[in-house]
Amino acid sequence: MGLYHGKQGTGVSVEAKVRKGPITTLNLTQTDEGRLKLISGEGDSTDRPIMQIGNTQTPVKFRMHPDEYLARWFAEAPTHHCAIAVGHNAGLCAKVGALMHIAHVTL
Repeated sequence: MGLYHGKQGTGVSVEAKVRKGPITTLNLTQTDEGRLKLISGEGDSTDRPIMQIGNTQTPVKFRMHPDEYLARWFAEAPTHHCAIAVGHNAGLCAKVGALMHIAHVTL
């Protein structure tokens, strides 16, 4: 078995993508004050090929140009991992953030 991005073999734990349709990304990061912050983005998973590099990937088209989206995302100081949920759920993420007194930003 090959070694891919620190993982051996193939399958969902090595290379996968979310089904085509609406998705929400969710990052958990930390502010300058040491408080938690949620970062949500809504888009659509597309049916494009993924790179064979051993990472789980999903090609996503967001509502804005990729340059603008990434500039706004980086401005929020994200971590390099995120969760992807099926459906547009940024409103739900905002409600969870409010209930837990965690800042939330939707891109």
